[in-house]
Amino acid sequence: MTAPPPAEAGRSLPLRGITVVALEQAVAAPFATRQLADLGARIIKIERPGRGDFARDYDRRVKGLSAYFVWVNRGKESVVLDLKDAGDRALLDRIVARADVFVQNLGPGAAGRLGLTGATLRADHPRLITCDVSGYGTDGPYRDKKAYDLLVQCEAGLVSITGSPGAPARPGISIADIAGGMYAYTGILTALYERERTGEGSALSVSLFDALAEWMGHPYFAQAYGGEAIARSGARHPSISPYGHYRCGDGGRVFLSVQSDREWVALCERVLRQPWLTRDPRFADNPLRHAHDGELTGVIEECFAAHTADGVLALLDGAGIANARLRSVAEFAGHPQLAARDRWREFASPAGPLRGLLPPVDVAGREAAMGAVPELGEHTSAIRAEFTEPAPG
Repeated sequence: MTAPPPAEAGRSLPLRGITVVALEQAVAAPFATRQLADLGARIIKIERPGRGDFARDYDRRVKGLSAYFVWVNRGKESVVLDLKDAGDRALLDRIVARADVFVQNLGPGAAGRLGLTGATLRADHPRLITCDVSGYGTDGPYRDKKAYDLLVQCEAGLVSITGSPGAPARPGISIADIAGGMYAYTGILTALYERERTGEGSALSVSLFDALAEWMGHPYFAQAYGGEAIARSGARHPSISPYGHYRCGDGGRVFLSVQSDREWVALCERVLRQPWLTRDPRFADNPLRHAHDGELTGVIEECFAAHTADGVLALLDGAGIANARLRSVAEFAGHPQLAARDRWREFASPAGPLRGLLPPVDVAGREAAMGAVPELGEHTSAIRAEFTEPAPG
């Protein structure tokens, strides 16, 4: 495992010198600001007195810390403020006056009651970039509705197309939160770029519902113009065949994907050793193969019954057919590709060193900051001292 980069490497990160004030909780907004922290931005995370960001209490799986909190709060400064207290509110105003970006994802209407909307803040600080992350947006009949990840997935139709034919299912990750966080992150980067040209900040708003609605584009178009709802298909593709898992002779399963007629021919000739299947009218093109997926699965599994899973994977690789093993999370953590590419790093936390992955975008000559996960209120005293007086000028 490679040690964290030296301090001087952090000074070359692209967002060095950018200060972000984050009045954030849960996953979506913290995920966005963690990406900014990895690029060198200073993230001042405002937490409520007592227990702080409630994501700190989601679980105790990471040496007593919350797995969610560890994941999305690396590299931040934690400051505990009571925004109903006049002194703490004045301190927040002084911090914001020196900031480049303000991000919040409080409950519906809370930012407005505190006078912390984009319009209010930018009236006093025209260079400030504000980003409001909400569940359903700031208008419309759902604007005051509480929104959590699974509930947004339900409203966006995602759960209706996920799972087995007999039962819908939640995807295994907080995909609405992640979608909203990533659009907030890219929106902030765009606004920073625009400010370099115009000198003016921007007021951004991102809703989890809108973000996930964008990701539902294929199911929407397929149903709106194809006339049929996308069927739940378990771990098989809902419209491409063969594309899914297939039993092998040793009881193992392999996943494979055929994306073109050329690949279909290669599968038949070089893996299944049944070239005549390419002339079978049931399998003449992808729509027909999908319509006869059950029959095709039987043909494939009958052939694979003579091989181990490793043997099938070798045949697929040799024929240029895309394939994968079904790995557990533990097996993913030991994935040979991550090890070979040196993707793991250590970062600090209140529970000691933790291991995590580098962010997915590699920039030549630079490495992400990968800062420490903060203790609740760890930086409160230092921030109070730093922002005792209003910004000069």
